[in-house]
Amino acid sequence: MHEVLGACPLDCPDGCSWVVTVDDDGEAINLKGNRAHPFTAGALCAKVNGYLEHTKAPDRLLYPLKRVGAKGEGRFERISWDEALTTIAAKLQYVKDTYGGEAIWPFQGTGTLGYVQGLEGRAGQRLWNVLGASRHDMTACSVAGRQGATYVTGTAAGMDPETFAESKLILLWGTNTLTSGHHLWKFILKARKRGAHIVAIDPIRTRTAAQADEHLAPLPGTDAALALGLLNVIVSMGAEDRDYLDSNTVGWPEFKERILAFPPSKAAEITGIDEATIVALGERIATTRPTGIRCTMGMQRHAGGGNAMRLLYALPGVTGDWQYPGGGASYSTSGRFMPDLVSTYRDDLLQQPVRTLSMTQLGHTLLRADDPPVKALVIYGANPMSSNPDQHRVREGLQREDLFTVVIEQFPTDTVDYADIVLPATMQTEHLDVNDGYGHMYIHLNRPATAPPGECLSGTETFRRLAKAMGLEEPSLYDDDETLARTLLGDADFERLYETGWMRLDYQTPYVPFTEGFPTPSGKLEFYSESARDAGHDPLPGYVAPVRAETDDAHPLALIAPASHWFLNSMFANKPDLMKKAGGPRIELHPDDARARGLQTGDTATVFNARGSFEAAVEISDRVRPGVIASTKGYWLKHIRGGANVNATVEERDADMAGGAIFHDNRVEVERVRVADDDPGRLGQAEPVVASR
Repeated sequence: MHEVLGACPLDCPDGCSWVVTVDDDGEAINLKGNRAHPFTAGALCAKVNGYLEHTKAPDRLLYPLKRVGAKGEGRFERISWDEALTTIAAKLQYVKDTYGGEAIWPFQGTGTLGYVQGLEGRAGQRLWNVLGASRHDMTACSVAGRQGATYVTGTAAGMDPETFAESKLILLWGTNTLTSGHHLWKFILKARKRGAHIVAIDPIRTRTAAQADEHLAPLPGTDAALALGLLNVIVSMGAEDRDYLDSNTVGWPEFKERILAFPPSKAAEITGIDEATIVALGERIATTRPTGIRCTMGMQRHAGGGNAMRLLYALPGVTGDWQYPGGGASYSTSGRFMPDLVSTYRDDLLQQPVRTLSMTQLGHTLLRADDPPVKALVIYGANPMSSNPDQHRVREGLQREDLFTVVIEQFPTDTVDYADIVLPATMQTEHLDVNDGYGHMYIHLNRPATAPPGECLSGTETFRRLAKAMGLEEPSLYDDDETLARTLLGDADFERLYETGWMRLDYQTPYVPFTEGFPTPSGKLEFYSESARDAGHDPLPGYVAPVRAETDDAHPLALIAPASHWFLNSMFANKPDLMKKAGGPRIELHPDDARARGLQTGDTATVFNARGSFEAAVEISDRVRPGVIASTKGYWLKHIRGGANVNATVEERDADMAGGAIFHDNRVEVERVRVADDDPGRLGQAEPVVASR
C-alpha cells in the first residue's frame, strides 16, 4: 500500500491538493485532502469527496463507440480504437482537403483545467496548429471580467487570497464562497476574529450571504452602478487617498468627474437598494483600511460584466487599498503562475493565421453560412448541450448530418448523444497533469495513481495516436506527458514537484501586488485606459445596463442560475448520491412574485421566454428579492422532465468585453403547469436552491 500525491483538476478556484491511497493490487481505495497544503489544508468539497467512487461508476465510458442511431438518440455500438482513429483521421483529412483546416473546430471546455491534459495548457493545440484548425475561444467563464480588470491594473491577477486574513472590511461581491471555493472562508473567519466586517453583495441570499454580517441584494447586472454610487460617497467625503492617486494612477481627474455624476440616489434607483444602505456602506469603505474585495465569475456574466470588473479593480485605487496586505481586489490568481506556454502551445506550427470561434456562440456558428462552414467538431472537456446558451439552437446545430462530431468523454453526457464517434477518456487519478488553482498561489503535480479502466486513454495520448493515424510527421506531436510537463515547468521544478506534490509560487508572504508598479502601458493603475479606447470601449469605466429587448416586457423576471452546491457546471450531475442531494430543477421566487402568478411551494412551473423554456419545482422564499428568480445550473437534459434546463432560456449574446457570456442577463416569465406534492420531475428531496445554513 502506498500514497500518491495529486490535485483536483476541476473548474474551481481552489484546485485542491489531494492524496490517493493505492493498495498492493494497484486499486485506489481512498482519497483525502492533503493536510500539508497551506491553502486547501486537507479538506475536499462535497462534490469531490466521492471522486474515487465516480471513477468506478457503472455508466463510465470504457470503450470507443460509433453512432448507429440518429443524432441525439444516444445509440452506439462498440468499436476498436483502430477503427475509431482510422475513421476520425479520414474524416478530418477530408474536411481539411475539401474545406480547409479552419472547417475543423476543436471545442474544449473546463472539464479539466490542467496544463497537460486540460484547458490551461490548451491540450491538443499542437495538433490543431499543424492541421490549421480554427482557434477555440473559451468565452463561457471569465473573459469579460478578466479583460475589464486588465484595463485597470494590467492583469486580472489581483490579491493573494490568503491576505484576506488581514482585511478589516471584506466585500464578497457576486461570489458564493461556501459553495464555490470554500477554502477561502477560513481566511475570512480569521479576519472576522480580528474584527473585520463581512459584506455579501449578491442578488440572492446564498449560503455565504447568510453567514455575512451584512447583505446587499442589487438587481442582476447592476453591480457597476452600485460601485459608482459607493465611490461617489467616498469621494464626496474627501476620503480618497490623494497621495496614492497622485503617485500610482493615471486618469483620476476624468474618473472623479464621472464618479461625482453618479450620486447614491441614482445608484439606488438602478440597483433597487435603499440609498441609505449605499451611503452607509460607502462610508464604511471610506474609513476602513484595508478593504478587500472578493469578486468571481458569476457577477460578470451580463451585458456590462467587463465594466463592472473594471470598477471593482478601480475602487481600491481610489482608496489606496492596493498598497496594503488584505487590500485590493481578487478576481483570480491566473497569471501568477508563468510556465513555458509558448513551447507548450507551439503556435509557430501554424502555417498561416486562422479564425477564432467563440465557445458561447456554438449554435449560431454551426448554423450560419460561414466560409468555410464548420464541418468537423471535436469536443473535449465540455458538455455544450447542457452548458451552452440557447439550447434549441445548439441542438439544431449538433443535429446537422453533414457535421462530423467526435466527443472525448468520461461519461455519456447529453453532448455524447450527438457524436458520430465517442472516445473514452481518463480521469484525474489515471493520468499525469500539472495543475494550479485560480484562487490561490500554489502549483501542483498530479501523478497517476491507477491504471485507466477498460480502454480509456488520456487526451494527450488520444491526440498522439490521432496524429499517427493521420501520418503527421511533426516530432513535437509525439511528446509524452512527462516531456510536456517538463517543458512547462523546467526539469528542476518538475523533480521538486514529483517529490512534494505542491509548492508555492515564487512570491513573498504576505504578497502585495503592484508594489513595484502595474503591468499596464503606463506602469500605473489606469482609470483612463488608452488600451480600452483603442479597442473601441469607453476609456473610463462606467455602468452598462442589462439588455432589455422589446420582448422582455412580457418576461419581467430576472433569472439567476449560479453554481449548485452539488454539481460543478454539469459535472457530477449523473452521480446518484449528488443527484439526490441536489433534487430536480427548482426555482425560488419572492412571495410577491409568486402571489401575482398564483404559485405555491410544491407547484411545477414552466420558466420561459422567446428562446425556450424549462420546467422546475417552485419554492417560495424571501432569499430572493422581488423581480428575481433563482435556480441552479448543471442539470443533464436526459435526467429531467422536458429535456431542457435553464440554458434553454439564455441568449447567445456577448457581454461588453472579450465576447464574454451573459448567462445572468436573462429575462423570463413563469407559469404554473401542475400542482403536485410528489413531483416525479424532482430527483430527490433537496435543500433550497440558495440555502441559508
